Amino acid sequence: MKSVLATVVLYIAFIGGVWSAPVLAKEGMAVHYSDVFQGKPTASGEIFDQQAMTAAYRGVPFGTKLKVTNLENGKSVVVTINDRMARRNKNLIDVSRRAAQELGFEKQGRVRVSVEPVP
Repeated sequence: MKSVLATVVLYIAFIGGVWSAPVLAKEGMAVHYSDVFQGKPTASGEIFDQQAMTAAYRGVPFGTKLKVTNLENGKSVVVTINDRMARRNKNLIDVSRRAAQELGFEKQGRVRVSVEPVP
């Protein structure tokens, strides 16, 4: 009985470790949301607000905080993930207008960024 219990505990620990593995830093393109999404529900159920520091991203749970760095000017922000991106979207991350302003690419519309987990 003890060996079965030990096996179950090890299995749960292994699965928990796999599913909670940290997100490694990634590089890709970032864009900001269009104003047409203002006030509409996100995939998490939150209402989208262009003035919030939020973003859409794949592969991490809602509520995860990520550091986004503009690779052209070195500016960084921390955003909270509250939405998902469409499958056809080739960008790495979609950020709110406020995040784009703080990253310095609101007028540019699209920029190369790095994204990494916030410990």
